[in-house]
Amino acid sequence: MRYCLLVTLLCSTIVLYAQHSPARLIVRGDDMGFSHSGNLAAVKTYKEGIVRSVEVLVPSPWFPEAVQLLKDNPGVDVGIHLTLTSEWDNVKWRPLSDCPSLKDDDGYFYPMIWPNKDYPNRALLQHKWKIEDVEKEFRAQIELALKKIPRISHVSGHMGCTHLNEEVAALTKRLAKEYNIDIDLPARGVKSVSYKGASKTPAGKKKAFIAMLQTLEAGNTYLFVDHPAFDTPEMRAIHHIGYEDVAMDRQGVVDIWTDAEIMALIKKKNIQLISYKDLLAE
Repeated sequence: MRYCLLVTLLCSTIVLYAQHSPARLIVRGDDMGFSHSGNLAAVKTYKEGIVRSVEVLVPSPWFPEAVQLLKDNPGVDVGIHLTLTSEWDNVKWRPLSDCPSLKDDDGYFYPMIWPNKDYPNRALLQHKWKIEDVEKEFRAQIELALKKIPRISHVSGHMGCTHLNEEVAALTKRLAKEYNIDIDLPARGVKSVSYKGASKTPAGKKKAFIAMLQTLEAGNTYLFVDHPAFDTPEMRAIHHIGYEDVAMDRQGVVDIWTDAEIMALIKKKNIQLISYKDLLAE
């Protein structure tokens, strides 16, 4: 009888704690390094907005600038955005390692992972890629990132490359553990959330982001991911077939992540903004 009472009290305590602990939200800005505009926007949304973690594309052309900006902003959490693709039409990047099976005829990464009708025979999975080359390239990206940004806390995958099959997913997990940068969000109960409603226009994006915030429940931890960049001439030249309005779309991300009304709502709802690294303190 006494045992049952103790179990009941314990369960009640856990429920009450979950009900009274705030909803927690990781706002993650992806693709730092792909452009100058993207780099500056990542910093702005951290310093003046709600971003708490940023992801860096190590082989990308503006990676050196990203490294310096991150040195200048030591408080922002950083992850390695492992990549096997170079998707934009007017700007490209190559692997860091000698990995022939991951390169196109010009030596760049393929633009896509999965087959795409707009890029026939230019998806990685349409070619005879080798897991040995994937491991070599992932190691090269991780090691350069840790050399230049020692505080790296975690890894993620660009365009889903870390989960293109079970073997690659297992490889990514093994490397994350080996390099001590393994923060497994699903294992920690973190739930992914996205815009709740149409988000193609700036106004629609704000409305859909606010609607998403309204769904967050106390006691739960959530992850929201998008890609900030400024609408500049540089960004208007970066696009691929099927995603031509990159500059407008990504400026919309900057706008909502630095929006006073949205930040006030987060405060009003007692939503706690955290980073990946904060999860390690638990």
